[in-house]
Amino acid sequence: MGTRDDSDEAYVVGLCNQVLGETALTQHKFDWLLGDPGAGGRRAKLPVDAYWPGHQLVVEYRELQHDQPMPHFDKPDKLTVSGVHRGEQRALYDARRDTEIPAQGLRLVVIRPADLDADSRGRLRRNQEADLAALKKILARDSDEDRVTDAFRSWLLAEGWTLVDPTDRWTDLEAVRSDERLICEAKGRTSEKGIDADIAYGQLLRRMASQEPQIRYALVVPSSSVKAVERVPVHVRRLLRIDVYEVTDDDMVRRLPA
Repeated sequence: MGTRDDSDEAYVVGLCNQVLGETALTQHKFDWLLGDPGAGGRRAKLPVDAYWPGHQLVVEYRELQHDQPMPHFDKPDKLTVSGVHRGEQRALYDARRDTEIPAQGLRLVVIRPADLDADSRGRLRRNQEADLAALKKILARDSDEDRVTDAFRSWLLAEGWTLVDPTDRWTDLEAVRSDERLICEAKGRTSEKGIDADIAYGQLLRRMASQEPQIRYALVVPSSSVKAVERVPVHVRRLLRIDVYEVTDDDMVRRLPA
């Protein structure tokens, strides 16, 4: 049995340290990230794989057992404090990290074996040159779409929405609040504002698989693209249950009049 120091997780965190120029706090625990209460009511702090305070960044390295059933790891015959087996609890706690970490204003990056040079069992070949190149792209925050998505995610949480796994894998964000559901498509700054706006509307149209009135669709764009998305008349957007949200250059979110 290998130790944590020679694990794939430690290897990935070490490469991230090189990319970021800062040494991570590994297995870090925040006071606000808690597991389910045990028999005595105590809630243990959930660790994150790596936290870089200077970058306000958390990285989770999720191996195959985080995404598919594995009896060896899941121990289906043994229940945890959550009342479910370890595999279900792992998914529950992963989802809690996905929600709580951005809600605290931190950036969360999830890395999986498929993002790097890995074999079919999800074990890394430790090709440092290729893995470093991949991690530089993954950790870079030069995409304005990422900025827009992060700002809207934080706004949703502040407005009482709960983020859920998207029904469609291509959906940027999906959230629920009471009996409402919001399916979101986000775009960043672009030199082809009109074309990107048309593409975004088309992407939302393809996701309109339900006629339930409580399901709405959000098109989230930077200020520079507002005029382009407003070319679709308000009455058409209203009929299609599409709401347009603007993310300003200082990451404020406002809903356009409908």
